Amino acid sequence: MSEVQSAPRTLVLNTRDNIGVALAVLDVGVKTAEGVTVTKRIPKGHKFAIQPIATGEPVKKFGQIIGFASQDIAPGDWVHEHNTGMGELHHDYAFSEGAHDEAILPVAEQATFQGYRRANGKVGTRNYIGILTSVNCSTTVAGFIAQEIERSGILDDYPNIDGIVALKQANGCVIDYRGVIFDLLKRTTWGYATNPNMGGVLMVGLGCEGFQIPKFKEAYNVEESTTFRTMTIQEVGGTRKTVAAGVAAVKEMLPIVNAAKRETVPASELVLALQCGGSDGYSGITANPALGVAADILVRNGGTAILSETPEIYGAEHLLTRRAKNREVGEKLIDIIHWWEEYAERNLMEMNNNPSPGNKLGGLTTILEKSLGAAAKGGTTNLNAVYHYAEPVTEKGFVFMDTPGYDPVSATGQVAGGANMLCFTTGRGSAYGCKPTPSIKIATNSDVYEKMIEDMDINGGDVLDGVSLQEKGEEIFARILAVASGEKSKSEQLGYGDNEFVPWQIGATF
Repeated sequence: MSEVQSAPRTLVLNTRDNIGVALAVLDVGVKTAEGVTVTKRIPKGHKFAIQPIATGEPVKKFGQIIGFASQDIAPGDWVHEHNTGMGELHHDYAFSEGAHDEAILPVAEQATFQGYRRANGKVGTRNYIGILTSVNCSTTVAGFIAQEIERSGILDDYPNIDGIVALKQANGCVIDYRGVIFDLLKRTTWGYATNPNMGGVLMVGLGCEGFQIPKFKEAYNVEESTTFRTMTIQEVGGTRKTVAAGVAAVKEMLPIVNAAKRETVPASELVLALQCGGSDGYSGITANPALGVAADILVRNGGTAILSETPEIYGAEHLLTRRAKNREVGEKLIDIIHWWEEYAERNLMEMNNNPSPGNKLGGLTTILEKSLGAAAKGGTTNLNAVYHYAEPVTEKGFVFMDTPGYDPVSATGQVAGGANMLCFTTGRGSAYGCKPTPSIKIATNSDVYEKMIEDMDINGGDVLDGVSLQEKGEEIFARILAVASGEKSKSEQLGYGDNEFVPWQIGATF
């Protein structure tokens, strides 16, 4: 990354690359530092050839294949979807070849933050009361309950409570209670109910839906308590009565939830969700690898970092299998990759339908390029475990969770798995928040940071101006500790998070 330090107009990331990246608009006729003359205007963040690339030959960035030339490409040509596409790729997974012994700091030497220690030993970074729903039919009532509590002003009397959030979902009725949709919804709902950022939970159903609350409670051997209550609209006697009963139940919880106090706890209690959205050509150069440095620091402090979005590590999975702590972990990841290939084919789609139009405008051309940049969020430590969607994350260190690439769905799975913090990188300017888990937004370029300053917490674009990835990673880690201790992120200040609960829906809806 020495080129980054001197902030050139162009950047070549690896000696094996046959393309460069424009750090500013390159007009026709400009001669770059690589000695090539630009033949067509190159937008910021986009790629240009620094060597001849014949039809069918690989296009390389990060020292890796990001696609294949669909026509002859001359030095100085703009390299994008008009002349670059997908091709057959063969990866050597080299399971665990790069795994190594990792030094974890003793607890006494770990960084600390101010968190809420729960009765089960887990630690929260926030103290919310959540209203969960078992079916779309009860979401309106859940929203009414939250509105009544907020409108009453009673939360002002309980300063240790961060708020009340109604987590509404769109399914729960016509599903097979023995099928995959039920299992995913059950895991996701229970994961939110037990996330350490929840101080209390009220679950509201209709009564006749497929996702039955009694079956849910039986599955997890859970009983009602002062901080976990359930009710159904049909049993209570209609909308108004259920809203009144729900408000009363929440009011009974308030003093109990408010009694929680922050205390000093080690950073090993942090479970960090890693997300990126609205990616651009700088994502894999600035914010993502900087977040990877922060993830490495967290792992060294005994914490956990969760990489997800399986379609967005497609083509980069060989870099993760090399880091798998054993062959079993690596093979589990590849099995999931194969499932996604079959899933895409079954639905008459292809894995390269991602990147999005916005990603392409920002300079990304293929899913391979996007994935190589996205995987950088995971840092460099061993891959210790691979989880299915919304499964409880129990392993420390760097782990992977299978989720779709759609950010709200992916983050919902991570929070259900136990994430109590979230970092979200963006190059185009994603608008996102996540209750009950605070989300820190990191811009990949200075233009987006300055344009959306009220939404962005950290500017990763100054890596292109000479700030090292190590420095930026340390800055991100320091902000993680501060926000975990109660400092509000920009998305929290704006009030984001009520509408970002989006459980993954796969399988048949009857």
